[in-house]
Amino acid sequence: MTSTSAFSTSSALVPYGWDEAWADEFAPYEPDGLLPGRVIRVDRGQCDVVTDDGLVRADTEFVVPRDPMKVVCTGDWVAVDPEGSDPRYVRTYLPRRTAFVRSTSSKRSEGQILAANVDHAIVAVSLAVELDLGRIERFLALAWESGAQPVVVLTKADLVPEAATLAHLVQDVETAAPGVPVLAVSAMDGDGLDVLVALVSGGTSVLLGQSGAGKSTLANALLGEEVMDVRATRDADGKGRHTTTTRNLLALPGGGVLIDTPGLRGVGLWDAESGVGQVFSEIEELAERCRFHDCAHEAEPGCAVLAALESGELPERRLDSYRKLIRENQRIVAKTDARVRAELRKDWKRKGAEGKAAMEAKRGRWK
Repeated sequence: MTSTSAFSTSSALVPYGWDEAWADEFAPYEPDGLLPGRVIRVDRGQCDVVTDDGLVRADTEFVVPRDPMKVVCTGDWVAVDPEGSDPRYVRTYLPRRTAFVRSTSSKRSEGQILAANVDHAIVAVSLAVELDLGRIERFLALAWESGAQPVVVLTKADLVPEAATLAHLVQDVETAAPGVPVLAVSAMDGDGLDVLVALVSGGTSVLLGQSGAGKSTLANALLGEEVMDVRATRDADGKGRHTTTTRNLLALPGGGVLIDTPGLRGVGLWDAESGVGQVFSEIEELAERCRFHDCAHEAEPGCAVLAALESGELPERRLDSYRKLIRENQRIVAKTDARVRAELRKDWKRKGAEGKAAMEAKRGRWK
C-alpha cells in the first residue's frame, strides 16, 4: 500500500502508536491544516491530546453525538485545530480499529466505550480474594469482542507463597480462559513482570478489573514510576476505593502505551456473542456435533454438550456460566434489535407451552 500522507518515524506520535496506516487515515484532513493526535484523557467535555506540537487541551463540542458509542474516548486518534486557534477543538476522530465496550447500568441499556484502538486487554484479578471464574469469563467475553488480545494477570502473587498452590490457581483460570495467556505477577517483588512487559510491548494495552484488583500498583510497576495513586484494600473483602477516576493513556518505557481505567463494579455484556463463543470455545465445538443444528443443550436427544457434561468432560460450572452469558447477551441485543426481540418472545412462548404440557402430563400421572 502506498502512503497518501507524509509519515515520519521521528514524529512525537510514533511512541503512541502512530504509523503509516494512521497517517493515511488522516490524509483527508491535512489540507484543512488540522493536526493528528491521540487522546490520552477525556474529562468534562474536554480532552488532552498528544500531538507533534506537544500536549493540547481541546474541546469536544463538535464530536458529541447522540449515540454514546460515537463519543471521543481515550485511545482515539483525532484531528484537532492547529496552534493559534482559541479555543482548540477536536474536529473528528479516525475510524477505530478496536473498541472495548460494555453496557451501561442505565435502563436504556446503552453501550459505553472504555478504550479505543487497543491491542491487548489486560484483565487484572487479585489473588488476595477467592477467584471468581464467572467474572473472569465475563471480562474475557468483552475483551475478545473488542478485537483485542486478552491477557489475564493474577496480581498480588506474593500473597500465595506456596508454588504448588499458585500453579493450581493459574491452572483453574486457564480452564476458564482458553487461548488466553494467564500470568501470575507480583508488582511488589517484580515476579512475572518481565513476561508481561514482553507480551504487551509495542502496542496499546488497556488495564481492566475490579477496584482493589491491584491495577494502579501494576500500572506503576509497568511504567517504572509512581504515576498512579495507590490505596490499601479492605481486609474484609479485598476491595478498595477507586484510585483511578479517569481513563489515562501513558507511554511505557519499553515501548507501547497503557490505558489505566477506574475499577469496574458492573461489567455488562454488549452484543458480545462472538466473544462469548471464544471464551467457551470447547462448548461451541461440542455444539457442532449435536444432532440438531439449533440444539439448546437442555434435553434434546443427541446433544453432544449434555453428553460431555454427563461424562465429566465438561464441568457443570462452565455450562452454567455459558448459558448465563448467552441469555444476558440475548436480552441486551433484543432491546435494540426488533428481530432478535421477536425470536426471544417466540422462544419464551415455546418454552412456556412445553412447561405447561409437562405439568399437565404430571397431573395426569398423579390421578
